[in-house]
Amino acid sequence: MPRSIWKGAISFGLVTIPVGLYSATENKTPKFKQLRDSDGSPIKYKRVAEVDGEEVPWDNIVKGYEVEKGRYVIFSDDEMEAAVSATGSKLVDVVQFVDASEIDPILYKSTYYLAPEQTGVKAYQILRAALEDKEKVALCRVSIRSKEQMATLRATDDVIVMETMYWPDEVREAAFETLEEADLEVRPEEVAVAEMLVENLSKPFDPEDWVDATRERIEDMAQKKVDGEEIVAPEAPEPTKVVDLLEALKASVEATKAARQAS
Repeated sequence: MPRSIWKGAISFGLVTIPVGLYSATENKTPKFKQLRDSDGSPIKYKRVAEVDGEEVPWDNIVKGYEVEKGRYVIFSDDEMEAAVSATGSKLVDVVQFVDASEIDPILYKSTYYLAPEQTGVKAYQILRAALEDKEKVALCRVSIRSKEQMATLRATDDVIVMETMYWPDEVREAAFETLEEADLEVRPEEVAVAEMLVENLSKPFDPEDWVDATRERIEDMAQKKVDGEEIVAPEAPEPTKVVDLLEALKASVEATKAARQAS
């Protein structure tokens, strides 16, 4: 059984459900380490003070908040704890329930499993069932690692999943000159053909269809290097230049239609 990365409780009305927090995902991106080219010696990084370049041990490092350029105020661990949340640092505080469709997915950050402690199993199952039956998600406030965050709770399979979120004012405005200044006519015929292409490429999501091909190639190439084989990089295809957008869309529709019939 994995170790929890945080322990606390879900606060749901007058009910408190003790839970542990577990990472629901893992990053499998191949990891590379920087080496010296002459002998392959790993490169280490040190924490040094800007003023004199001296290395600073962890015990002498404090948290500083920059109030103006080059001027900082220092916060102790106790002060940080006090700033985090008035509700307490060990609570997943349920504030309200909403339809999942009301939340823009751009707000979601990281996904975790919440598993109950032994004394909270029944209350946990009741909350999970209520979320599932009502098809709602719970909007919460939670403090993890000295940071208060928005989060949602949702029921999936037999567990409650917590997804931490960005605060709404942390989402940047989607303002781009190329879109604001564009003076283009989008014809109904072009949209209709694009919708046909969307339809031809539509099918149920199957997680097994999606694998990290880059990771597999790197692992394969690494083994070949260990075995002394030569690695030859394939030539990347040149992107085709679109001359007539409508004709390109129609050709795409025909190609995807043929692919569906062949599968």
